[in-house]
Amino acid sequence: MPKKHIVRAFRDAMPTRESLEQNRVIRPVAHRVLAPELWRFTRRSVPRGVALGLLVGIFLLIPGLQIAGAALLALPFRANVPIAAAMTFLSNPATTPFLLAASYFIGTRMLGGTGDMTQLMAMIERHASIAEWARWLSSEAAPALLFGLTVVSVVSAAVGYLMASWMWRGRLARKWRHRAHLREHARASLPLKEQIS
Repeated sequence: MPKKHIVRAFRDAMPTRESLEQNRVIRPVAHRVLAPELWRFTRRSVPRGVALGLLVGIFLLIPGLQIAGAALLALPFRANVPIAAAMTFLSNPATTPFLLAASYFIGTRMLGGTGDMTQLMAMIERHASIAEWARWLSSEAAPALLFGLTVVSVVSAAVGYLMASWMWRGRLARKWRHRAHLREHARASLPLKEQIS
């Protein structure tokens, strides 16, 4: 997918100020979440937004609460709210089974347990009741999955933060090089007398 299409898709997925204002979870603190400084794209706020969005999006895995959770966490960390909210879309119905499988694998390996992932997948497919989820939470598989989700979300957030910082620095370096090139070009087009002085 070309870079322009990726950027366009990312912008389309990014929530607007109006959509966040209408979110019932955020409504009580909407005036804080919608503060202009949390919507600016700066070298500090963007990587923080990427990290928070990945952390909340992967760990929470509940579509309605992911955006609200990322937006609320952006407040104390002074992270970019639209970036944080948009990054939660990386965990979606297409990626959730892979995230769950990876988290469960990591959790069972690190905790040294064994469990059955098929029960979890069956519960997701049949939209299990709260009582079924409560019973599953007391099983052996639950701690392994929760621990694995924690590891995957924290590692993803750290990698996302580093990549966003690196990309931001690269973007700034390209801008400075371009400006220097324009200055050199402008200077070279000046008459010889003005170049010497």
